[in-house]
Amino acid sequence: MEEKVNYTVVGIFVLLLATALIGGVLWLGSGKSYRTVYDTYQTYMNESVSGLNLNAPVRYRGVEVGRVQKITLAPGNVEQVQLTLGIEHGTPVKVDTVALLQTHGLTGLTFVELTGGSRDAPALQKLSGAAFPVIKTGPSLMTRLDTSLTSLLANLNRTSENFNALLDEDNRLAIKHSLADIALLSHTLAARQSAIDSGLSNAARTMKNTARLSGELPQLAARIQHSTEAFDRMANELGRAGESTKATMDSTRQFTSETLPEIQQLVLELRDLSASLRRISGELEQNPSMLLYGKPAAKRGPGE
Repeated sequence: MEEKVNYTVVGIFVLLLATALIGGVLWLGSGKSYRTVYDTYQTYMNESVSGLNLNAPVRYRGVEVGRVQKITLAPGNVEQVQLTLGIEHGTPVKVDTVALLQTHGLTGLTFVELTGGSRDAPALQKLSGAAFPVIKTGPSLMTRLDTSLTSLLANLNRTSENFNALLDEDNRLAIKHSLADIALLSHTLAARQSAIDSGLSNAARTMKNTARLSGELPQLAARIQHSTEAFDRMANELGRAGESTKATMDSTRQFTSETLPEIQQLVLELRDLSASLRRISGELEQNPSMLLYGKPAAKRGPGE
């Protein structure tokens, strides 16, 4: 005769055993999480949180310190996303700590990175009326790149428009003509290179001679001035000598009547020579180039 089996008792035993096994696995698997105390913080993101999931890691300088507990739109502001974070007790969350969205490698998975937090800054406390302390946020790397690229593209577009406006039809024709003139000038200079080199050499030689002449001109003018003064003194002395001679001739009658006119003529010529030297000295002072190029040609009179 077969023994009757109480299936109710068996079913209860199996359920209790399965529950015990599941609880043991969870306890062994989570271990530390059940013994860790978490502090709750909130933060408000001004950008899309696409790729961020519940239980996404929260890292402080690369060290995992918590999890994302809740993701919702901010109450009263649809432009912000409210994140509720569970962070291990004792994590140094300071008033200058900033929460950023970061992407993990090429997987596209997003997590929350806490940065900042100087050593001397006070710990973050909740404000009056707030349920939890609120961590400041900053733009993510993707947001910064998007802003920079947008600004760069706008600047490039504006530069392109300005460049196109600058190179209109009239300006292009003017530039074309200018390039043609420059090419013609280059060919002309190349064809006359020998003449230009010769002219430069002559100019350098002329400048050298002029510099040397400029250094000697004061001495030459001084010598001419001294010679002029000496001729003046000689003429005066000869004049006085002539007068004395004339008086002596009248008194003594030893000279002939022809000697006196010759002496007077000599005196006149010496005076003319002195005047010529004075005139040459003045012309040299006004135009030193006369020593190189000679006296300029006199202007022709009417009908010449």
